[in-house]
Amino acid sequence: MHIYNTLTRRKEPFTPLVAGKVSMYVCGMTVYDYCHLGHARVMVAFDVITRYLRHRGYDVTYVRNITDIDDKILKRAEENGESISELTERMIQAMHEDEARLNVLPPSHEPRATGHIDDIIAMIETLIEKGFAYAASNGDVYYRVRKFADYGKLNNRQLDDMRSGARVEVDVHKEDPLDFVLWKAAKPGEAHWHSPWGDGRPGWHIECSAMSTCCLGDTFDIHGGGPDLTFPHHENEIAQSEAATGKTYVNTWMHAGAVRVNQEKMSKSLGNFFTIRDVLAEHDPEVVRYLLVASHYRSPINYSVDSLHEARKSLTRFYTALEGVEAFNGLSSDSGGYAERFATAMDDDFNTPEALAVLFDLARELNRAKSESPEKAQGLAVELKRLASVLGLLQQVPQTFLKGAQQQVALSDADIEAKIAQRKEAKVSKDFAQADAIRDELAGMGIILKDSREGTTWVIEAP
Repeated sequence: MHIYNTLTRRKEPFTPLVAGKVSMYVCGMTVYDYCHLGHARVMVAFDVITRYLRHRGYDVTYVRNITDIDDKILKRAEENGESISELTERMIQAMHEDEARLNVLPPSHEPRATGHIDDIIAMIETLIEKGFAYAASNGDVYYRVRKFADYGKLNNRQLDDMRSGARVEVDVHKEDPLDFVLWKAAKPGEAHWHSPWGDGRPGWHIECSAMSTCCLGDTFDIHGGGPDLTFPHHENEIAQSEAATGKTYVNTWMHAGAVRVNQEKMSKSLGNFFTIRDVLAEHDPEVVRYLLVASHYRSPINYSVDSLHEARKSLTRFYTALEGVEAFNGLSSDSGGYAERFATAMDDDFNTPEALAVLFDLARELNRAKSESPEKAQGLAVELKRLASVLGLLQQVPQTFLKGAQQQVALSDADIEAKIAQRKEAKVSKDFAQADAIRDELAGMGIILKDSREGTTWVIEAP
């Protein structure tokens, strides 16, 4: 197995620290609002990675943290007129609901920052003792960036380049503008904890260093997260953790690709910002998951109506192949070497597009076998579902998915036939523009017309 390591910027053979076991930490959500599509991308990407590692026989300990104390949380709780705990508990419950609908398995451990305050304080004390951090006169504690010789190695940046290109807020309490906060002194009325430096709360970066090492040890196999976390968050994690322990923090760094909406960056200011529940209110969760799985985890994803349409068409092809085959109690059949080809694809840095191509080949053979060899078809269907489950897909009863596609169509069968009749009349009258308009209208609802010498038939491929 080879995995692309962000730190070395190349694919490397994966050898876990302990044979047969994998330790993985992924930066989770800051729970001040509902999860958005970018969060879904990370959730699903590392869910697939975890599923495949377990499928391959590894005992995976997957830790994904929750940041439940943060400036944004304090601000949102105040705006809402609710307590911090009320806000965070509500958002955590919503997050769990969203990931369950996307068929994302729960992590092995889900530590919360507020549950590790003592560990955070202990790590800060160690950094101060070693000269990597200092307490300022305002009650804050800062990390000395220039003290850590390897700072910038994850992002291949030089300190002086960062300094010249950075928009750094002026803070007279810092020794150097690049230094970052480990502990924030509490403002009057703010949530706080007692510390040797006064009442306050942890900075964001130190939370993950403390939680990851507490759960997985000073060094662990994989650290993952979204594309926006490489700098400064993960860079700062490395500096904090390696300075505190004197050991390599993480062996392999992995980062998921960004989500774009209609080829534009997703942002509230552009009006193209979607929460997971916004999307799932309009679209089948498995269709959304397929869209997220169909691209390589490091590649950007374009979210659009067209891309969702293509995702549903692909799932429809799979479920149509499975329809009418009793796959649930049969024995797997893999005379075509599909499992081996699937593993080869996934061993190459979790190449899900190539793995799906193998599944499409399997579905094509299944379609042929349904008429030629029903017993073989049953075995192929079992194998298709087994391999697809590694991607978290094709776990519905085929008729349920296909019926769901039909239910999303707003027109009745009679309405569709009436439209087809209108189109026929338009073609007879040589009003081809009107005929095309009717065809396009139906296609927009997922109703695909098929013309032949016998007449026009229609199928639902879903919008």
